[in-house]
Amino acid sequence: MPYRLPEISLAGIWTYRSFINDPALVNGNATTLLNMLFAEATMTLHAPTGVTFTGALDFGGGQGMDLHGTITPPTATAPEGVLIHGTGRPNTPTAAYFYDYQGYYVPHWPNGVAQVPTLVGGIIRVKPHDGQPAGYTATFMAIKHP
Repeated sequence: MPYRLPEISLAGIWTYRSFINDPALVNGNATTLLNMLFAEATMTLHAPTGVTFTGALDFGGGQGMDLHGTITPPTATAPEGVLIHGTGRPNTPTAAYFYDYQGYYVPHWPNGVAQVPTLVGGIIRVKPHDGQPAGYTATFMAIKHP
């Protein structure tokens, strides 16, 4: 096996970015790439209690979501990961937000140089908000701060 699962703590601060699932090449155009950004935030996760954990997604400017998650064990077909439910906060612009996230740890390359712990996965809008329908999906990555 060329890689192994990372031995990292879920607890800590992560930079979160999600992207619109658009297969079009951007051909080096930074504006086109930036237009594919669905959201960017600081994600703070607290130490798990058993297999569950809590946290927050902070979009800045008082906007954010509360996170409640479960660590998913590795299987024959998938590495260890996380299943997260994000809910908006009452009396804020995110009050109607409800998203689910399923992510996996990026395996650690034994010969990798300066590899940073990373989660990658997908998100789904569970409930409609701001005139946007439920069911919309995007891709995310979260990169852990040192």
